[in-house]
Amino acid sequence: MPSIVTPDLVKRYDRDGYLILHQPVFSPEKFSRVQAFCAGKFAEANKGAEVPAIIDCPHWADPRMFEWIFAPEMLDLVEPLIGPDIGVFACHLLQKPAAVGKRVPWHEDSAYWKGALTPMEVASITLALEPSLPANGCLRVIPGTQRHGYSDYADVARPDKEVFPIEIQKAQMDETKAVDIDLQPNEASIHHGKIIHGSNPNTGSTRRAVLTVRYFPATVKFTPENHPHFAAAKFNIYLARGQDRAGNKYADPTKSYRGGEPVHTA
Repeated sequence: MPSIVTPDLVKRYDRDGYLILHQPVFSPEKFSRVQAFCAGKFAEANKGAEVPAIIDCPHWADPRMFEWIFAPEMLDLVEPLIGPDIGVFACHLLQKPAAVGKRVPWHEDSAYWKGALTPMEVASITLALEPSLPANGCLRVIPGTQRHGYSDYADVARPDKEVFPIEIQKAQMDETKAVDIDLQPNEASIHHGKIIHGSNPNTGSTRRAVLTVRYFPATVKFTPENHPHFAAAKFNIYLARGQDRAGNKYADPTKSYRGGEPVHTA
């Protein structure tokens, strides 16, 4: 089946650094499964007043997630953008509780990954599990900024009100050009790893919850030893489609891992 990412959309992605896809990604039945599965993961992580904004790489410990991470519906979205040889760099479950979800400062993902991926080519799919709207703090991007990718950062004034303690210096971006990524459940956006993006606090009456998967072309070399966080975490990457072209080592998607190491279960 042809990808919904047409040649015209590829040109738009190359120009703007993002796409908004107002079409269902999965069949209703398959989306209901991923929605219920992720709801369970959020419920496990949310303990009383402790509601983490990010559940980082839950697929390492739970291989069941590869039903959706490796799904042809997801891979077909990024193949026109990054080619037929596709790796999975990371996966996150992101949430913003109604009325209290914190702001995400303006940032580039590439700033956090610098040194670990060469070249810095990552396409992140964000699948809306619930409505993702301006009122509940949806993703926002500044179009075209993926052509830079390594801005300078400064401390935020109120780190207790922000998800991250630093933000791109105001002189290096134009917030007036920001675009809201408004999505309904089972719709998705794709953004480049270098684009400037963030989100406002959730001031609405509904939670925002999304699944984000970060794909890279398998021509990219992953060198965790060049990045202290990835080296310490024994960070796992996976080959989702095609062949490796860069001499990378991939984890086994059928195994459960903790801290990067496989867990052998009966």
